[in-house]
Amino acid sequence: MHTREEKMEAFGRFLDILDELREKCPWDRKQTNESLRPNTIEETYELCDAIVKNDKEEICKELGDVLLHVGFYAKIGSETGDFDIKDVCDKLCDKLIFRHPHIFGDTQAETTEQVLQNWELLKQKEKGGNKTVLSGVPAALPTLIKAYRIQDKARHVGFDWDEKEQVWDKVREEFTELQEEINQLDQEKAESEFGDLFFSLINAARLYGINPDNALERTNQKFIRRFNYVEEQALNAGKSLNEMTLEEMDVFWNEAKRQGL
Repeated sequence: MHTREEKMEAFGRFLDILDELREKCPWDRKQTNESLRPNTIEETYELCDAIVKNDKEEICKELGDVLLHVGFYAKIGSETGDFDIKDVCDKLCDKLIFRHPHIFGDTQAETTEQVLQNWELLKQKEKGGNKTVLSGVPAALPTLIKAYRIQDKARHVGFDWDEKEQVWDKVREEFTELQEEINQLDQEKAESEFGDLFFSLINAARLYGINPDNALERTNQKFIRRFNYVEEQALNAGKSLNEMTLEEMDVFWNEAKRQGL
């Protein structure tokens, strides 16, 4: 891999190019924090997509796109006199040192769980840090990821099941309550109970070391592969999906499963 000097040279080249673009490119000149925000979200999801696919070349490319946005926000901050890329790096380094006293101080932490517990406590002690346990969960997070983070943060202060197997009683309880509300034809209460069921299933995934967002995306991709196969086979047979019965589509679906799609 590259030396430290080569890495620093590459980072400096990136900053020089960004400065020139900001000065000379009409599109780059007019960008603001607000205008960049939607693109930042898109680039982050594209990086996540590359990670799910384990496409190393694409991960590298998308990391560059995310880095561009970090540099761009820092450049805008320097123009307003609020901060620049050095301030961004310094604040990050200070935070990493403060939150890793088992590395840079005299605190003991031998396990990942101890590190995470210390991390949450230190976040609440920081100036301007989280005032409550759950205040550090961004409101704009996608709901599935937000539920996972809420549960994970509660876990760090001991609010969790004594035994992970206990969560299945909660899942069954929420499923029963959902069925009852559906039978009562109460749409609003059924929606609420659906949410409770989802929340309990996400909790179960967390307890068993499964990332529910990754799990759901794997199922999404599996469904897409199999459905595309069904559609392809239907076209090969000279039919559209609208002309096929569910039983006919199931034949192709089961073929896709047997092929490991």
